[in-house]
Amino acid sequence: MILVGLTGGIGSGKSTVAAMLTARGAVVVDADQVVRDVQRPGSPVLTSLAERFGPEVIGSDGELDRAAVAAKAFGDPEALADLNKIVHPAVGAEMNRRVEELSATDHVVVLDIPLLAERPREGLQATIVVDVPDDVQLERLAGRGMDLDDAAARISRQATREARLAIATDVLDNSGSLEHLEQQVDAVWARIVELPQLPPGQGLPAPVAGSPTA
Repeated sequence: MILVGLTGGIGSGKSTVAAMLTARGAVVVDADQVVRDVQRPGSPVLTSLAERFGPEVIGSDGELDRAAVAAKAFGDPEALADLNKIVHPAVGAEMNRRVEELSATDHVVVLDIPLLAERPREGLQATIVVDVPDDVQLERLAGRGMDLDDAAARISRQATREARLAIATDVLDNSGSLEHLEQQVDAVWARIVELPQLPPGQGLPAPVAGSPTA
């Protein structure tokens, strides 16, 4: 297994890069998807969230109402800390389980983690950062129909652009065309596949927190 981290701010195009890496043969472990999986109906995490934030955070379909949780947690440091204490350990354990399942293979395993700069993960052989200027982030989020104030608030809750670049071994500039991005991904992929394989069962990272609300 070759173990690689992937991160980028909201609106950077990280999901696009993850898809490109998958197309080249990578196995992507998506932290946001893991968050959704551990919060599935009937899960211990969902039960704990309802106990802490009230039964109204569970919709009529049994799914977590993420907007309801966000409304209760964001802006309240104590509530946000409680949210993180409930979700993060479960996410870290599940991500490690998935990595361990792949540890004896020869796959390139990409950990797609939005908060990698905020909570660095041990054991990574490379860290890919998808980078765009702040104004491009805002423009793209607005293009998705997001209110500019909401977009700016979401960006402010993440690590700064400088903090992400500081942990990068490879930076993908996604301020240009899709073709330009593809070319950069090709170059990074060619480097990554030449990295040494980790011995089975070794180099597994310590638990990490995923994004508490997708």
